[in-house]
Amino acid sequence: MGRMVEGKVVVVTGAGEGIGREFAKAFASNGAKVIVNDPARIADANVFAADRVVEEIRQVGGEAAAVIESVAEWESAQRIVQAALDHFGRIDCVINNAGITRDRFFFNMSVEEWRTVLDVHLSGSFFTARAAAPHFKGQGSGCFVHMTSTSGLIGNLGQANYAAAKMGIVGLSKCIAMDMARFNVRSNCIAPWAWTAMTANIPADSPENIARIEKLKRMESNKIPPLAVYLASNAGVKVSGQIFGVRANEIYFFSQPRILRTLHRAEGWTPESIAEHAIPALESGFYENVPSMAITPWDPI
Repeated sequence: MGRMVEGKVVVVTGAGEGIGREFAKAFASNGAKVIVNDPARIADANVFAADRVVEEIRQVGGEAAAVIESVAEWESAQRIVQAALDHFGRIDCVINNAGITRDRFFFNMSVEEWRTVLDVHLSGSFFTARAAAPHFKGQGSGCFVHMTSTSGLIGNLGQANYAAAKMGIVGLSKCIAMDMARFNVRSNCIAPWAWTAMTANIPADSPENIARIEKLKRMESNKIPPLAVYLASNAGVKVSGQIFGVRANEIYFFSQPRILRTLHRAEGWTPESIAEHAIPALESGFYENVPSMAITPWDPI
C-alpha cells in the first residue's frame, strides 16, 4: 500500500467503530499519525472504542492516540484538536465523521431528537473544524473532509433531523472552502453508503427501508476511506468545495444547486400570473419527492 499521507497528523471523529474506525486505520496505514476520537464504550465491555482502535493501529506499526471527548460541545472539540498538537506537534486534516441517528417521522419527531442529531452532526462538525482552523490558517495548509448523506442531498423517510444536519454540513463545507482558500485550506464532503452501527438503526418498517437495509449490508465501510486519504494528501490540493459519494466500488460526483431556468414578465408577477404562466412553464423540471434509494436502484457494484 502507498503512503500518500506520510507524516501528516489527522483527527478522525467518531472513529471508534464503523466508517470512522476504517478511516483511522486507513490513514495510519498510509503513513499518517492519527487522533482517534470517540466517547463511546464498547458494548458489554469496560473499554473505550477509541482505545481499541489505537491498539489495532499500533499493533501493525502505526502511530495513534485516543481522545475520549464529544464533538457536540465547543470546549471538548477544542480538546480534540489540542490532542493532535500535544501528541504529534501539528494538525493537517480533520475528518468530521462523528454522528448519531434518532429516526422518526417528522410529525412525531421530538425537540430532543431534533437537537441531539444537529448538535452532533452539524454543530460538532463546526466546532471541530473551527478549532482546527487557526492552526491551518497559521501554517498555510490543511484539509477538512466532512460526512454528508444522500438523506440530505436527495431525501429520505423518517430522517428530517439527520437530513437537515447533513445538508447543513454541505453549506458549512462550501463556505469553509471559500473562506479559507487564500490559506491553501480545502474542504470537501463525502456521502458514504455503508452498513454500520448508525445505519443499523434504520427501522425495517416499510418495504423501501427493508430493501435499503439489505443493500446497505452489502456495502463495506472499508470502501470509503481511500477517497478521504486522497483528499487529505498533497495529490488532492486542487480539490475543494466538492461533494462526492462512495458506494461499494463506485465513486459518485454530486451536482450542486444552480439556477436551471428563469422567467420574466416586464410588468412583474402576481399570484395569478404565477399560477397561469410561471408554474406551468417550470413544473416539467420539478423533482420528484422520492427517497434516496430510488435514485440508486441498482445493486452495489
